[in-house]
Amino acid sequence: MPRTGSQSSAQAAREYLSDRIEERPTPQGFMRWSFVLTCFMRIVAILWIMKGLSAWAVILGIWTPIGQFEARSTGYQATIIYFALIDLIAAVGLWMASTWGGIMWLLAVMSHLILAAFFPGIVAGGAVTVAFFLTLMAVYLGISWLAAREGH
Repeated sequence: MPRTGSQSSAQAAREYLSDRIEERPTPQGFMRWSFVLTCFMRIVAILWIMKGLSAWAVILGIWTPIGQFEARSTGYQATIIYFALIDLIAAVGLWMASTWGGIMWLLAVMSHLILAAFFPGIVAGGAVTVAFFLTLMAVYLGISWLAAREGH
């Protein structure tokens, strides 16, 4: 028997997964990975706010390890300004638990790691810092993967 227009639209409405969080079915497992991901992103956001504000402190002369900011090389100045902007933008996106926030944060971390590898005089990149950033990235990607699988 063929469906009428109202029956097919009602069926489509029942099958539609809403993008509103409160309308999504709650998973039956013990831990909701999307909640864990949100908490992790907010903790990292607090760390990245501090990292971004420390770059602004260098620019404003509040905390400069060697001389005035203006007296440093152009490469150093450009790097500090870049991290002063991208770290705070990434922190806001992480706090909002948005996809673009995670992407901006991964861009900021990878930028730091690459610059630390090729320009160690400009960007501090000790073994502890590199290990910490790589661990944060691995945990973020793992929790994101688990949260994405949660909906299936």
